[in-house]
Amino acid sequence: MSPTHKIAVLPGDGIGPEIMEQAVKVLKAVEQKFNLRFELTYAPMGGAGIEAAGVPLPPETLKLAQESDAVLMGSVGDFKYDTLDPKIRPEQGLLQIRKALGLYANLRPVKGYKCLAHVSTLKPEVVTGIDVMVIRELTGGIYFGQPRAREGSGSQEKAYDTLVYTQPEIERIARIGFESARSRRKQLMSVDKANVLASSQLWRDVVNTVAKDYPDVALSHMYVDNAAMQLILNPRQFDVILTENMFGDILSDEASMLTGSLGMLPSASLGERKASGQRNALYEPSHGSAPQFAGQNKVNPIATILSLAMMLEYSFGYAPAASQIDAAIEQVLEAGYRTFDIMGEGATEVGTAELGDRIAAALLALPTPVAV
Repeated sequence: MSPTHKIAVLPGDGIGPEIMEQAVKVLKAVEQKFNLRFELTYAPMGGAGIEAAGVPLPPETLKLAQESDAVLMGSVGDFKYDTLDPKIRPEQGLLQIRKALGLYANLRPVKGYKCLAHVSTLKPEVVTGIDVMVIRELTGGIYFGQPRAREGSGSQEKAYDTLVYTQPEIERIARIGFESARSRRKQLMSVDKANVLASSQLWRDVVNTVAKDYPDVALSHMYVDNAAMQLILNPRQFDVILTENMFGDILSDEASMLTGSLGMLPSASLGERKASGQRNALYEPSHGSAPQFAGQNKVNPIATILSLAMMLEYSFGYAPAASQIDAAIEQVLEAGYRTFDIMGEGATEVGTAELGDRIAAALLALPTPVAV
């Protein structure tokens, strides 16, 4: 009998609850098909946390996340909280939980489905078949470096930030990159600005050192400005992109639009391994809470469902189940069922709930692999 995996479910705000409902449908199908067991505990975060406990990350929610095997999150934020002090707005809950769980590696896969090539603003022949993993260091670099300040006034006013990385910070994210490449097409592109920045020179040196432990992975380097251009020119050349915090922030958003819809893009944020051998991990769609669409049964749940698939693979080692979720999604899309954001000629527009139902049903109908 398989162990029971404890999952903290944080639906969040806006469209969060309805897209989370679809991911849970698919998880129930996974339980049924593969004879697995998951214990789901729901808790408020973001605006929901403010309503329930006056803060975006209630202590009880954080405790649940720390005691769970993985965290599955919807989206946080709502226009009605825009007048609050920035320190207590819903988005702070996400920053706080990342820090508390030590989530230093952000993984954002970008996959182009052939039947959705028309959704991208780029030519179909450029984006068809793309399959890129962007790995971004999440807790270091210029966003967190000290000193940082804005001082003086008038013509003497100035501001500065400090871009700091240590050898251990670079090494641990590099190993995530190499391990990811090893499980894919064995190609790792490290992106930096080593021709200008001392921090990037250290980055490149450390990545080259770590590469010696992964002789089966082909490592190459690219300056960030060239990488930004190459992502548009020829995205299919990339397998895994590894980069620091600010560069990753920019490049992952650029890469995400290759598919044409944020509704298709999952993400995982991983931390250090715990005593159990598992990593702290949080899985969430890359898009926001879109409160203007909340309750309308029209948004795309695929990013959240794919985030669930990442959870099955990275936290629980159920890669075949994750692959079958992806196959079920592709099958439903190929059959022409789409939400409004990915509609095309000849397709059938369906709501959030129906798309979730169809993906769960397609998963159950697929032949079960020999082993999970």
